[in-house]
Amino acid sequence: MALAIRLSRGGRKNMPFYSIVVADKRYPRDGRFLEKLGTYNPLVAHEKRVTLNAERIKHWLSQGAQPSHRVSIFLGQAGIAPMPEKRNNPTKGLPSEKTKMRVAEKAEKRKAAAEAAEAAKAAPAPAEAPAEAPATDTAEG
Repeated sequence: MALAIRLSRGGRKNMPFYSIVVADKRYPRDGRFLEKLGTYNPLVAHEKRVTLNAERIKHWLSQGAQPSHRVSIFLGQAGIAPMPEKRNNPTKGLPSEKTKMRVAEKAEKRKAAAEAAEAAKAAPAPAEAPAEAPATDTAEG
């Protein structure tokens, strides 16, 4: 029997509450479990979020139960098990190809506008044409 120490969700809509349970991996997430080992309430202060029964967790770990990633972080913070390695997905935060193209186009437009402004400043202003001579009234009569 493949055992897992994982979170089982409870609570209501927009008010999550999780039980830390040991269950067979084949059981549904919120279904049957063998033993409740603690709780996790993400809505309270950091000091009171996680409660663990360290003795029973050590027992189940010795029986071969594998903690989920989130539970292994809780166990590492409590000093019951070693802290898991941090996950690294450097490509997840990179912009998509479409975004890269859009940014490049904007940069080109800015550069062209700056060059046009520079050219306008560098080009000598055309000499002002002399104002027209005042009209003279010649009355013909």
